[in-house]
Amino acid sequence: MTRSTLSRRDMLKATTAGVAATGFVAYAPAIHAAETKTLRYLGTAVNQSAEIAEKVKEDLGITIEYIPVTTDEVTKRIVTQPNSFDVVDSEYFSLKKLMPSGNLLGMDANRIKQFDNITPAFTKGEIAGKKIGDQGTAPKKVLYLEGQYSTTFSEEPTEWITLIPTVYNADTLGIRPDLIGRPISKWSELLNPEFKGKASILNIPSIGIMDAAMVVESMGEYEYPDKGNMTKKEIDMTMGILTEAKKNGQFRAFWSDFNESVNLMASGEVVIQSMWSPAITAVRSQGIECVYQPLDEGYRAWAAGFGLPKTITEEKSDLAYEFINWFLSGWAGAFLNRQGYYSAVLPTAQANMESYEWDYWMLGKPAAQDILSPSGQKLAGVGEVRDGGSYEERMGSVECWNAVMDENRYMVRKWNEFIAA
Repeated sequence: MTRSTLSRRDMLKATTAGVAATGFVAYAPAIHAAETKTLRYLGTAVNQSAEIAEKVKEDLGITIEYIPVTTDEVTKRIVTQPNSFDVVDSEYFSLKKLMPSGNLLGMDANRIKQFDNITPAFTKGEIAGKKIGDQGTAPKKVLYLEGQYSTTFSEEPTEWITLIPTVYNADTLGIRPDLIGRPISKWSELLNPEFKGKASILNIPSIGIMDAAMVVESMGEYEYPDKGNMTKKEIDMTMGILTEAKKNGQFRAFWSDFNESVNLMASGEVVIQSMWSPAITAVRSQGIECVYQPLDEGYRAWAAGFGLPKTITEEKSDLAYEFINWFLSGWAGAFLNRQGYYSAVLPTAQANMESYEWDYWMLGKPAAQDILSPSGQKLAGVGEVRDGGSYEERMGSVECWNAVMDENRYMVRKWNEFIAA
């Protein structure tokens, strides 16, 4: 997609250092904003990094004040307190709940230097020229807005973007192969009685039910027209299968924070569970064998990006665009890739990685040298290959995306009944 097809520019000449209180006034004198160069960054802790904040400070002189909250709290803050942050890191699946509030501005693609290099997984729903699964809220469905202040998604590309893409991944089940002792190739293994009391699923309803749907299809119980937009009858059926498994003692725990999933897996209390890439990295960095297992039915994908609140001042907006352009310029992308994520702009990330790192993480080649995490722990030795292989193999096998369903309220109620059962 070229800039000319995206823009009307030629024709026409937007850490825990503290949580802002409700009612915070975003206005500040321009000279104060210029001197402090501070951005309040709302998002989940999993995407917030002290190393990234330090590098931003070093390169741009911008101080990042992280506001770490849960996935659901990000949504609540945007809807009820848009003046409590300057930039938000949110997931695309939340946008159907967020945009109707009118509290997020359309992002101006013309101000994003690397926009033309953003992966077509976002802009076209393609990997290496081939369409990938788009059940659920695939980013391409909610990437464009009709205008800067619009609350309506555009089916055609425009210059107004809901979230500027930053990071995404193809998620699957994590396993402890040393404790399981046999191959795992199906999502249905999550409910295999063999792992009674040693399985776990994440307790974020809109994501957990997608994992459950992958399991149900893998069991041969049902094939969903769209796993990301179930009917009430489909929700009842899905939650019924999970509830029966729970009552039979299948689950050791239900986690909502990736640190919980790390502890469950590292301790051996759980041997198979929903997991996220940094959790796998964290377990391995402890010297414990843990695999992000590729499965026959494919992956459940997710994607995140940066947005701006409607209450933002011009000075803070300029600062936010400066930060976002830095984020896509390569250093942060390489940092994310080394965690097992994928950067939205691959060429700049590649330029900031050693060739052997790129070969391992992105091309699926055996490691020519030890592979280290961003903090320096060994993740893989010489000759080892990445779980699931190359970028094209993993993202090319995406089956569905995290989503908010039309029947979301009903689904959440049924999910909470399952947790309480």
